[in-house]
Amino acid sequence: MEQKPATIKEIARRLNVSVSTVSRALHNHPSIGLRTRMRVQQLAKELHYEPNLAAVSFKQGRTMTLGVILPNLGEEFFSMAINGIEDVATRNSYTVLIGQSHDDVEREKQIADTMRRHRVDGLIVSLSKTTRTYDHFLQLRKYNIPVVFFDRVPDLPDAYTVSCNLENSSVALVDWLVKQGHKKIGFIKGPDMIIQSGHRLDGYNEGLKKNKLKAENSYIVQTDLSKKKTEDAIHKLLVLKNPPTAVVAFNDYVALDAIKYCRKQGLKINKDIFFVSYANLPVTSYLDDPPVASVEQFPYEQAEKATDILLRLIQSKGSDESIPHKVLLESDVVVNSEKLNHKN
Repeated sequence: MEQKPATIKEIARRLNVSVSTVSRALHNHPSIGLRTRMRVQQLAKELHYEPNLAAVSFKQGRTMTLGVILPNLGEEFFSMAINGIEDVATRNSYTVLIGQSHDDVEREKQIADTMRRHRVDGLIVSLSKTTRTYDHFLQLRKYNIPVVFFDRVPDLPDAYTVSCNLENSSVALVDWLVKQGHKKIGFIKGPDMIIQSGHRLDGYNEGLKKNKLKAENSYIVQTDLSKKKTEDAIHKLLVLKNPPTAVVAFNDYVALDAIKYCRKQGLKINKDIFFVSYANLPVTSYLDDPPVASVEQFPYEQAEKATDILLRLIQSKGSDESIPHKVLLESDVVVNSEKLNHKN
């Protein structure tokens, strides 16, 4: 016969003490004498007593659960971010529920609602590439569920966000390419809905201006991050009368798709055409022709900081005015494993 888990009432009955005495003894309350505490804790151990988490959560008004919504765990960037979230959550006795939007805003909305119904204490989110409005997150305020965004963040003045300074990094990428002798520099932009696409482009244009290079509209192409659209984008650059000798790609995945396409066209990578990008994914170090430079965006640190902020919001119930709304990390341009720190 399956043995039912022991309860506080069972321990109290066996020791002939009150339920409140057992509860305090299990929590080492100073009002309970050492002898009684030891008797209670010993019997609890013998009976394999475990606290009723549902009852504890009800009493505390928390489920000790954090929800996480990410575009795709298949991307190394986001799997590294999950490590940061889980490390902070575990240290604070929290469980993590993970949902993948797969860059579909409707799926993102569904996951957010499911997380709400599961009574998560808070949400950590990196937005899908098709997210245009944020009502599905704003309405969580009615349920006192705080939300912290990282990496792909919304353009909302009162949102809690953690991200990297990609505009400065884009300037640094252009600076580096110019120092290598490049004057014809292309740019593969990401989806417009991802506001960081604009930050990257602003930095690219600022880098051209800083180096007294003329901005060419034909040198700016766009991808929706799919392989097909990336191939279309790099094709537009390659068929120009004066094609670029170097290209700034939205991220390492876009760069790798573009590199593969260029090889099919008979071009030699890092000889006929050079690529720089963002994310600095560890997997690129195993490739023969990776991007020659990539921006380190610190996914672990971004997610770690976002989780810290979320826990502070939960614990203070949003009343701690010292919690920063916008955290902007300075990113690093990594060239051949050498970090060149660019800070203003």
